[in-house]
Amino acid sequence: MGWVCIATRSNGCKRLGTPDEGTRQCADLMPRGTLVVETYLSGQQGPQILLGFDRTGPQPGRFTLQALPTGGIVLVDALGDDIRHATLAFVADGRLDAVRISYSWDISEGWGRLTLEHPATETILSLAVTAPRALPMDDLTDTLEHALDHETTDDLVFVALSDKIEPVGPMPALTAQVPVLTPSGERDAAEIRRGDIVITDQGEQVPVLQVVSRTVPALGSFQPVRLRAPFFGLAQDIVVAPAQRLVMHGSEVEYMFGCEAVLVPARHLINERSAFYAQGGDLVTYHHLLLPGHEVIRAGGSSLESLYVGRLRRRPAELICSVLADFDRKRLPEHARPAWPVLKPFEAVTLSASRAA
Repeated sequence: MGWVCIATRSNGCKRLGTPDEGTRQCADLMPRGTLVVETYLSGQQGPQILLGFDRTGPQPGRFTLQALPTGGIVLVDALGDDIRHATLAFVADGRLDAVRISYSWDISEGWGRLTLEHPATETILSLAVTAPRALPMDDLTDTLEHALDHETTDDLVFVALSDKIEPVGPMPALTAQVPVLTPSGERDAAEIRRGDIVITDQGEQVPVLQVVSRTVPALGSFQPVRLRAPFFGLAQDIVVAPAQRLVMHGSEVEYMFGCEAVLVPARHLINERSAFYAQGGDLVTYHHLLLPGHEVIRAGGSSLESLYVGRLRRRPAELICSVLADFDRKRLPEHARPAWPVLKPFEAVTLSASRAA
């Protein structure tokens, strides 16, 4: 099944389907799944309740996710007098960017995982959760449908529930119809397969080591961005994830930043003219290409970063949680840090304005 429901403060809760029979112990409990909360962390003095709901089964209980003002995400799952909790520590740096918190659990395997992802900085922190409990889907969705105002933080972006273990880490970022340049011409990203050849922005031909895909809620840090032609060198509009980075060259780049090229996340380019958030369904499927040396691909006339995995192969605990979990670790490439800087939002705005002048 995958995503069961998604909720925002403005649009309420929308059920996307019913969990597969194999993922429910009884009429209510989900023994496996992932709960995702995307929010802004406030600077309030006390704990910030990100999400909370009461268990209404035979034995009363309560589940909460909280953020501590000193830094840290706390999970508390109380059932009667049995209280289980886990604290994921992190340093609160005062940034106002959104964070994505994922709680995954699998009762049959006896494990859980609490993860914080900071999309703007690509920070990922995870903590193993021991002895997790199955979550009551009906209690949770009832909270999202009827009590969102007082059961979640005011800074909530969205909440989503899946009956699968959702990956964390490197994120694919091309929608299905993004045209990628190959020796036989442009092909949609969704049609490219492992072993196919693509052409880089340097005109080289390189093999695709792996193609990864992921379906996510089309909200928050996942909400698709439409880049319009003829801006950014595009011959046609393309739709990408907000985190997809464009590689920009040119005299303006050398003059303004003193380097050959810069990386610009698509979310920094949104101005309602050359780039804006795309409208569509509740879910979006992203694809991406893993290349040997993190080469830059050509897509629709623009230069886009391929999937960056860094030294993920040296961190097997993180690899198994990612979209590359099924990939042979021995064959996974290592990518050096890009030599080009990633522009900040105001720098991206300045560069875009200079090119449009």
